[in-house]
Amino acid sequence: MSELSTRLHLRRKELGLSQEELAQRMGYRSKSSITKLEKGINDLPQSKVEELAAALETTPAYLLGLDTPCPPPGFEPLPAMTQVPLIGSIACGTPITAEQNIERYIGVPAAWRADFALTCHGDSMSPTICDGDIVCIRCQPEVEQGEIAAVRIGGEATLKHFHRQGDAVMLLADNAAVCPPMIFTGLQLEELHIEGRAVGLCRGL
Repeated sequence: MSELSTRLHLRRKELGLSQEELAQRMGYRSKSSITKLEKGINDLPQSKVEELAAALETTPAYLLGLDTPCPPPGFEPLPAMTQVPLIGSIACGTPITAEQNIERYIGVPAAWRADFALTCHGDSMSPTICDGDIVCIRCQPEVEQGEIAAVRIGGEATLKHFHRQGDAVMLLADNAAVCPPMIFTGLQLEELHIEGRAVGLCRGL
């Protein structure tokens, strides 16, 4: 049996079609044409491959064995993953991803282009980010107005919406009742270091 014969048969079964039903979709008078194709007795003209692929709700490349098998309806492939360090307590004066700050490594989607992750503590950013959530961060020295940034203040890292107004920086929580606005001006700005912006959220790790 040819690759086309095998894949035709498998795909027809996946769709739950009888040979008669497929023959009707193709405009054949009887199922005998489908039977002969599946047994490899008859060859399918190149001009008919696209028509057969459409009848089987797949692609010519799949039928000819030039593509990966047709995924079932609703199937989504797993994204490419990468490992990033999960930061625990932060030692003052050391880079945030220094070895002594790393708790463990976790797998996250590579498309996020994250450099490290932080565990959120408290409810200041709920419901966007809840206590225990892991937030993935992409390192960058500047963030846009309103973006959620990882900001280090001394030896602590916090996740807040970042706003700059003139010579002042304001960090805003989603839950102002838990954490009122944090405003930094003058020499206070020297204590504040933007580590990057939030690019993904993990729950249940």
